[in-house]
Amino acid sequence: MNIKDTFVASLVPIFLGFGFVIAKPAFESFPPILLMGIRFTFAASLLVWWFPIPKGYLKRIFAASLVANTLQYSITYTGLDLIDASSAVLLVQMEVPFGVIFAYFMLKEKPTIRALIGIAIAFVGVYILTGSPNLDGKFIGISLTILGSAIWALGQVMVKPLSKEINPLALVAWLAFFSGPILIMLSSIIDGNTINYLTNAKIDHWIIAIYIGFIMQPITYGCFYYVLKNNPLYKVLPIVTMGIPPTGLLAAIFLLGEKPTKELFIGGAIIIVGVILIVFTKNKKEEEIK
Repeated sequence: MNIKDTFVASLVPIFLGFGFVIAKPAFESFPPILLMGIRFTFAASLLVWWFPIPKGYLKRIFAASLVANTLQYSITYTGLDLIDASSAVLLVQMEVPFGVIFAYFMLKEKPTIRALIGIAIAFVGVYILTGSPNLDGKFIGISLTILGSAIWALGQVMVKPLSKEINPLALVAWLAFFSGPILIMLSSIIDGNTINYLTNAKIDHWIIAIYIGFIMQPITYGCFYYVLKNNPLYKVLPIVTMGIPPTGLLAAIFLLGEKPTKELFIGGAIIIVGVILIVFTKNKKEEEIK
C-alpha cells in the first residue's frame, strides 16, 4: 500500500472510533436499529443527488447493503447497547481476522503464515477479554458484537468488487440509500412506535445522529472504499481498524466515564498484537498458503 492510500486509510479510524463510542449515549433516545436507519438515511440524503443511478449494479449493491449495512449494523450496535463501549471497541477488531478468512475463501487473497498466527493470537485475546468482570453475564452482547464483526468483514468482501467499478462516494450513497429505509422499517417492527422515538429524542442525541450520518459515514466509508479499490482486503482492514482501539478507548474513558479492567487491557493488547501480525506480513511466496 502506497503512502497516499495509507494516509487516507488512517483517517477512517479517527472518525469511526469516536463515532462508534459516542453512539452509545444516543441509545437513550433511539433504539440501535433506528439510530442506524437514521444514520444511513442522512448519509444517502446528502450524497445520492450527486451521483447517477448505477444501472447494472443495483442488484449487487442491494445485496451488499443487506449484509454490510442492514444486517451488520443491526447486530453490532445492538451488541454495543448491551456492553461497555470500551469492550465493544476492542471486540470489533475481530473484523480483521474474519476479513482475512473471508477474503481467502471468496476473493482468493492468500494470507501468509504470519497472518494465520495473528488470527490465532487475536482469538486468544478475545477469550481473555471476555473474562473481564464488566462483561460478566453479558454473553449475548459479546456474541452479537463478535458476530457483527464477522458479518462486517463478509460485507466488505462483497463490496470490494463493486469498489473497483463504482466511485467510492457513490457506493457509500447507494448502499445507504437501500439500507436506511429498511433499518427504520425493521426498527418500527421490533422496537415499536418510531415516531414517538423521533419526536421525544433529546437535542444532544440528535447531534450525535447528525454527526454519524452526515459526517462520519461519508468520510469514513468514502475513504475506506477508495483505498479498498486499489489494495487487498487483508492489507486495508488492519490499517483501518488499528486506530480504532486508542480512539475508542479514549472516548469511552473521557466522554463516557468508563473504567476499563485489567482483563480488558490485557485481552485488548493481545488482540491488537494479532492484528499487527496480520498487517505486517511479509509478502513472500514461500510464506503463502499454497
